[in-house]
Amino acid sequence: MFPKSGVDRADSFIGNAAGAAGKGITMVKNFEEIQQASKENIDLAVKSVSNVSKSAQAIAAEIADYSKKSFEESTAALEKLFGAKSLEKAFEVQSEYAKAAYEGFVAESTKLGEMYSALAKESYKPFESLLAKAK
Repeated sequence: MFPKSGVDRADSFIGNAAGAAGKGITMVKNFEEIQQASKENIDLAVKSVSNVSKSAQAIAAEIADYSKKSFEESTAALEKLFGAKSLEKAFEVQSEYAKAAYEGFVAESTKLGEMYSALAKESYKPFESLLAKAK
């Protein structure tokens, strides 16, 4: 009922300030933990993007090589076809080309499928550590 004395007010203020300081330290620790987690996540994303970029470059180079090879083979087959002396020889050249083109396409499709699979695995790999931490 009586007003607090100056000493009581000072003690109360100091007690409140100490409590607030303790909460502030906890907030700073939480902020530092969040900041560290964010940094780790950004590092993982950069690694993943780097892996995807390297794999995509390899896939693009493989596709370009296959396209060049396919064009050269089809040009050579066309030249053979124009040089055929008989209809039977023309059918033979066309059949050989079709068979070789199909086999090449299947082989290239298999190789590209494996490359895309490796790309998916490599892009996921940096995030495996996050999943391990979450468990």
